[in-house]
Amino acid sequence: MTQQDSQTATLAGGCFWCLEAVFDNLQGVTDVVSGYTGGTTVNPTYRQVCAGTTGHAEVVQIQFDPDVITYKDLLEVFFSIHDPTTLNRQGADVGEQYRSAIFYHSPEQKQVAEQVIRELSEEKIWKDPIVTEVTPITTFYPAEDYHQEYFANNPEQGYCQMVVSPKVAKFRKKFAARLKS
Repeated sequence: MTQQDSQTATLAGGCFWCLEAVFDNLQGVTDVVSGYTGGTTVNPTYRQVCAGTTGHAEVVQIQFDPDVITYKDLLEVFFSIHDPTTLNRQGADVGEQYRSAIFYHSPEQKQVAEQVIRELSEEKIWKDPIVTEVTPITTFYPAEDYHQEYFANNPEQGYCQMVVSPKVAKFRKKFAARLKS
């Protein structure tokens, strides 16, 4: 696959460490970068984003091969690994930076995202309505180096043990056929 064949998805669903750890394991995903988007501060730092003053969300930017995995498939995984019904919160992580959001890169991605949300809403999987925002991508800022591959590099860290590891285990069980070998 060439770089031209690759597509990009940008998703926010709580802590980027959780999202990165899941999407890194998915067939067809060639790169996952933790970062920030959706805010107003130029080159925000983790400390600024966590303070909740920049408007940014913690996101992962995913490079993927659409011949191996579709954008819709990525969204299926996305909606299975976080709660899209809680506004500005995922578990104990509270604030706008932890919102559920899909930052689309094309009109086609917007259409697919809206279709998936409509289908999931009709299925009534959750008792509360989906509050995931669907918004155009703005400038993406990669997070500091120590956030990249955080779970892979820090599996014994407390948050990784208590939050990331169970999410990854649930994902691996549900999507076993789609895991990288």
